[in-house]
Amino acid sequence: MPNSMDANMDFKTNLLEAIAGKNRGLLASDRDRVAILSAVEKLEDYNPHPKPLQEKNLLDGNWRLLYTSSQSILGLNRLPLLQLGQIYQYIDVAGSRVVNLAEIEGIPFLESLVSVVASFIPVSDKRIEVKFERSILGLQKILNYQSPLKFIQQISTGKRFLPADFNLPGRDNAAWLEITYLDEDLRISRGNEGNVFILAKV
Repeated sequence: MPNSMDANMDFKTNLLEAIAGKNRGLLASDRDRVAILSAVEKLEDYNPHPKPLQEKNLLDGNWRLLYTSSQSILGLNRLPLLQLGQIYQYIDVAGSRVVNLAEIEGIPFLESLVSVVASFIPVSDKRIEVKFERSILGLQKILNYQSPLKFIQQISTGKRFLPADFNLPGRDNAAWLEITYLDEDLRISRGNEGNVFILAKV
């Protein structure tokens, strides 16, 4: 019988192979989604950090989305003449803040950006309640967007990106996110709408 570390590596390899070529879920068939969810569940059973919110050094930082079942995210690919680029999620545990950022690619000078800024409150060792506070939408050129990290640093200083920066009303903007797997370079989360998110540390 393989030990837990061997099993972890095997299941992690299986999951990464299952999501390879699926373009974050855009190219996943129903059969693919079932196989990916099965691979996720097997890896979750070997989570090396069952109390991920206590693992600040691992959790902090910028993460790139590898796969999701969220249709609200994948639906950004349906914008006319544009397509979904890279998607990032930045976590600041000490500041209790999350920044979601999606790059929208396409015709030159029409490259865009969709970002949502949220605060969070831990409610268990692995679950956070999230409150969405700001939405930033606009052309990358107008926002002077250069890189995810620089953009996130600007947000952290309190910079506003008017007229593309909107405060979100308090009602109906709460959600929860549960971290079900965490290691040095991979994170799996599940959301309140039943969606799965697989991310790699940048």
